[in-house]
Amino acid sequence: MHPFRKAVEDGDMDAVAALLADDVVFTSPVAFKPYPGKAMTATILRAVSRVFEDFRYVREIANPDGRDHAFVFTATVAGKQLQGCDFLHFDEDGRIDEFTVMVRPLSAAHALAEAMGAQFERITQEATTAE
Repeated sequence: MHPFRKAVEDGDMDAVAALLADDVVFTSPVAFKPYPGKAMTATILRAVSRVFEDFRYVREIANPDGRDHAFVFTATVAGKQLQGCDFLHFDEDGRIDEFTVMVRPLSAAHALAEAMGAQFERITQEATTAE
């Protein structure tokens, strides 16, 4: 099992953060502008772990060179079931430097946007404190 997947499935958000490159860019399924930086990305991922229920990875797809991975998942947000995928790119040091998330269906994406919006003040405060 990939170390990222193991850390997420174990709920070990410190281990997830340790896998992020300092210059990682997080692209959200519900926000237009990407979020740069390790502190912000780690904080967003912590918030996601608070709003997702019944989260589980169902498939892992890897490029033969090991630098690109896709982790397909299911979860529930505010009673809406969703399917999604984490697309990760790893730098030369094995750290995640690009993290893109996509989710479906639209109703679940809306529920996720609302749930994450409710977390945004806390996310901003925690990310600023972590820098």
